[in-house]
Amino acid sequence: MKNNIRYILLLLALVGFAFSGPTPKRQIFLVGDSTMSEKRVTAYPETGWGMMFSKFIDTSNTVIYNHAQNGRSTKSFVEENRWAPIVDKLQPGDLVLIQFGHNDEVPTKPQATTQKQFQINLAKYIRDTKAKKAIPVLITPAARRSFDAEGNLQDTHQVYSALVRKVAKKEGVTLVELDKKSQAVLESFGPENSKWLFNHLKPGQHPNYPEGKVDDTHFSELGARKMAEIVYKELNSQNPGGIAVHFFKPVPKK
Repeated sequence: MKNNIRYILLLLALVGFAFSGPTPKRQIFLVGDSTMSEKRVTAYPETGWGMMFSKFIDTSNTVIYNHAQNGRSTKSFVEENRWAPIVDKLQPGDLVLIQFGHNDEVPTKPQATTQKQFQINLAKYIRDTKAKKAIPVLITPAARRSFDAEGNLQDTHQVYSALVRKVAKKEGVTLVELDKKSQAVLESFGPENSKWLFNHLKPGQHPNYPEGKVDDTHFSELGARKMAEIVYKELNSQNPGGIAVHFFKPVPKK
């Protein structure tokens, strides 16, 4: 009789395991502008750092969704109904990386925001994410390549990067300091060699840009990888919500 009961319990356990299905993967959502976004083939070699960031993710238990879009600000991303569908998909423990500022800070653009509205909007992204028990992370905008005549790099995001830092501190969320750290990378390359990090092309160098391209905002593959490395290292170091062990590939031992 006891043997029969053990057999039945074992059988039920096996049936339950068979129908339980695979463990759902945790999710990473990238929310931001063109410096982060996926690029069409026709834009290559322009590369968003979000495209390179996916190389650091352990896809065996994590799936990454890059929802960043060219030309978007904290305002237009919401107005175009790009944010609400992301919130609907959020599960506890998911990671949301939020990087805006490039378009918010340009007053001549229709998607621009005032300093006050920028902070309100960032707080909304944080609040909505936390409401789903997911993990919001604010990222200061990646630096532009802007050297003066003396070879000094200009801080083109000074005001809006400071606002990102302010909101992150006020809301008690993780901050990735991409602006200052990317400035350091550009300075290490110098005024001339830093062109390699951006979509700088001579006429005839690439079929997508037959007349050449001078772009000091959007990255080459190399530049995008450098930016992604900064974000990866910052997140791996700060480890918000203990995410590193779940999301990232192991850091190679030296």
